[in-house]
Amino acid sequence: MPKASVKRLIDNKKEKLIDFVLDIEKYPEFVPFCKESKVYERKEEGDLTLIVADLTIGKGPIVDTYKSDVKFNKKDDTIFVTNIDGPLNYLENNWKFVEKGEFTEVTFDVDFEIKNKFLNILMTKSFQFGLDKIADAFQKRAESL
Repeated sequence: MPKASVKRLIDNKKEKLIDFVLDIEKYPEFVPFCKESKVYERKEEGDLTLIVADLTIGKGPIVDTYKSDVKFNKKDDTIFVTNIDGPLNYLENNWKFVEKGEFTEVTFDVDFEIKNKFLNILMTKSFQFGLDKIADAFQKRAESL
């Protein structure tokens, strides 16, 4: 079960970074291994922004799509993501945004398990490398906004 955390100090305002992370439709433009994205629903309920979206992720012959439930809480500047459907037994990832002067500290925690046991073992071995590549891509794009 791959589980990891990444923390980055990004040269951008918190609000812009939150909007950037919630702009799921643009992920294929810059996120490594992201082939396609589709947002089915986006709505506001009080202090929450609720999104249901698909991400198609893959490398080489291994490509799959999973559906996620995304909740942005405006009160504490967090984004919580869980899986609804797809190749995962479960997925939990959390984004936390804290302004520090001109920078924003972004913490990203992820924990998931792939239904296919063989792929889960493979992913566990290369997960931190892949997560670092994705975090680098987010940071590079975010600092260019």
